[in-house]
Amino acid sequence: MDIKDLSRSQLILLALLLSFVTSLATGITTVTLMQQAPQSVTVPINRVVRETVDKIVPQDGKPVVNTVVVKEEDLVVSAVADNKPEMFSISMGTSGADGKIIETRLGDGFAVSDKGIIAANASEVPSDGTYFVENQSGKFTASFIPSGQNKFSLLKIGAPVNGTDKLSFPKMKQADLSSLKAGQKIVLLGDNISSFIYNGSPSLDMGADGFGQAGSFGDSIVLDLNGEVIGFAFPGAGFVPLSAVNSVLNSIQNI
Repeated sequence: MDIKDLSRSQLILLALLLSFVTSLATGITTVTLMQQAPQSVTVPINRVVRETVDKIVPQDGKPVVNTVVVKEEDLVVSAVADNKPEMFSISMGTSGADGKIIETRLGDGFAVSDKGIIAANASEVPSDGTYFVENQSGKFTASFIPSGQNKFSLLKIGAPVNGTDKLSFPKMKQADLSSLKAGQKIVLLGDNISSFIYNGSPSLDMGADGFGQAGSFGDSIVLDLNGEVIGFAFPGAGFVPLSAVNSVLNSIQNI
């Protein structure tokens, strides 16, 4: 039968059939591509889809559609809020002339294990000593864990200083540096908050001085916009990928 011989109703039905087939093919293709795409692509898409929602609210008997648009600054705010409790201020105690402990602030460290392990700048925490760490949940003693590293050190959180504080910090969401794409935004969270565009360099170099060099940044945790941890920036040491810290943690027994 020639298409010219079809009636108007038959043409409409044919158009609806073609539309249905096209929609079905598009859905299958989209699902296939999402399954094959790397996490760095799918996570932001899923987050935007989840946050960008059409809300239908009845008003005077008529539906009103409100579209919620997620801004980049909202993602930064969320990433910072999610990881702030993982930050610990580190101080070292020395005995004064009167026998009392005098504390000197060293810098910041970041929780890297649910066993209460903190990664810190090796130049600030170079060896065994009397250490104290503090976050939003309270203040605690900490002991040095030999790791043989020259960029970062590890501290084990101990007892609360006042005997009553309860240690609390969220489980770290981890990201693989290799999954990042050039052009993605990266957030640095430390005493200050800053961001930059990832240029594809595994060392995260950002100029002549290099990433995380003295005078550029303080001790910082390095995040993507999903709030996932990529690594750490330590002045003088540069960028330390989280994978390097995990490798050392996996090699240490009885921590």
